[in-house]
Amino acid sequence: MDAQEIIAFISNAKKVTPVKAYIKGKELKKSDFSHFAEVYHGSDFVIICDEYALLDTFIAEHGEYHLSRIELDRRNSAVPLVDYTKINARIEPGVFIRDRVSIGNNCVIMMGAVINIGAEIGVNTMIDMNVVVGGRVSIGAGCHIGAGSVLAGVIEPPSATPVVIEDGVVMGANAVVLEGVRIGKNSVVGAGAVVINDVPPNSVVAGVPAKVIKIVDEKTKGKTTIVDALRSL
Repeated sequence: MDAQEIIAFISNAKKVTPVKAYIKGKELKKSDFSHFAEVYHGSDFVIICDEYALLDTFIAEHGEYHLSRIELDRRNSAVPLVDYTKINARIEPGVFIRDRVSIGNNCVIMMGAVINIGAEIGVNTMIDMNVVVGGRVSIGAGCHIGAGSVLAGVIEPPSATPVVIEDGVVMGANAVVLEGVRIGKNSVVGAGAVVINDVPPNSVVAGVPAKVIKIVDEKTKGKTTIVDALRSL
């Protein structure tokens, strides 16, 4: 998706505040809950899962009921989370992946990672713990994005160029890649580096701002080997 398509999708999307509510009352069985998306009854309580506005109206009209608890994790959200069952990858707990993303086969998405709308991730790539993959970022196949790294998103301004990580790139922990930067194929980005300029293929960069310190050699390859066994499903 390009920036304008994402902007249109978010602008036109129905904004939702899904909630789970626990309601107590002696006369609950006399009420009609059929218009709610999900309802679970007990002897003197009911659990309702639906849009907040519908629940708020219902409670206002039924003063005899007691709203004992309400749970929600978003407010006026425009982009749902992706359906994980449609992704042929290993996705660990605590991950947030928004809709309209592309994730290749046998990827690994580790705990705490956030992947924003419009991102594309190639096959056999690992997104390590607490990585932020911004909107429209493109990551190639067989990459490793180190824990805590940030790949800048570019939904706004729409004219900005997205980050591109080519195939076989290995990034150390807590690296940052700014908008518009392209990391060339089989390159290595050192831990904590801040990359503000394009990186040629087969290069090793490090520092703030990141600079090329050498060409990838056999020693570097030995330290940055991608392990296929971690990606098998």
